[in-house]
Amino acid sequence: MDTSLQTGLAGWSRLDERLAALAFRHGRCAVAAHEFAWFGLKQAWACLFGGCMVGLLLASGLWWPAGAPVARYDALTLAAILIQVALVTLRLETRREAAVILLFHVVGTAMEVFKTAMGSWVYPEPSVLRIAGVPLFTGFMYAAVGSYIARAWRLFDFRFTAHPPLWAGILLSVAIYANFFTHHFLPDARPLLFAAMVVAFGRTWVHFRIRAIHRRMPLLAGLVLVALFIWFAENAGTFARAWVYPAQRGGWHVVAPEKIGAWLLLMTISYVMVWTVQRAGPQACADDPARGQRYIRR
Repeated sequence: MDTSLQTGLAGWSRLDERLAALAFRHGRCAVAAHEFAWFGLKQAWACLFGGCMVGLLLASGLWWPAGAPVARYDALTLAAILIQVALVTLRLETRREAAVILLFHVVGTAMEVFKTAMGSWVYPEPSVLRIAGVPLFTGFMYAAVGSYIARAWRLFDFRFTAHPPLWAGILLSVAIYANFFTHHFLPDARPLLFAAMVVAFGRTWVHFRIRAIHRRMPLLAGLVLVALFIWFAENAGTFARAWVYPAQRGGWHVVAPEKIGAWLLLMTISYVMVWTVQRAGPQACADDPARGQRYIRR
């Protein structure tokens, strides 16, 4: 790691210790506020790539000059590549996380090509870096979801209880991905897929470490919350006219809340893909220091 970065991290660690001691002296509410602040900081750090992409969408949508020598979509693609190179070079992102992003780019672009051909949404601006009418920056928008999960997995040291086996997650993900294509020709299987999600993950708890000990929450609740925030980001993207749904051609309005369900299904695919990559690393079991039970580090 770069020496200056190490020095900066050491400085933040010392500052955190002082703040923790100060919070401890002021009682439980101060300790809870300190931990909540750290939770927010870690979440923001996990969203680094996605936050940069949403910021670029909004900034380019508001201020991209007409007649610029480089198309806006091409500039977004080049900017996304540069961000990725910078994150890996500065070791702010691991190679495993970069591999997740590449995998998401391929999967997301394939779906984009099909969806735009079916008229689900359009990219109204010209560009050179595109495949079958789909600008290449769109794959990075899907990759931002994978980047967030992979980074949060590492930053919060995820552990799990009552977790289903990997093969069950893969089967569910394949069915969800297939339904994104087949529902244009066959009955939509989303109700069955939501039910399958509940069966597979309804008992699963994710244990996450903010500072010293692990907290826990239902995994499904976590997926729903992330899907909600992706919907917020999607509204920002459509507001910037990075892409347009058929109902928005006459003017921007909030994306239908039903899309949260679609993002929840996509989140399941994203989670299983990151889970698969994480399984390639070391496996471990450990004791939960807060509850004295065994839980699995997937």
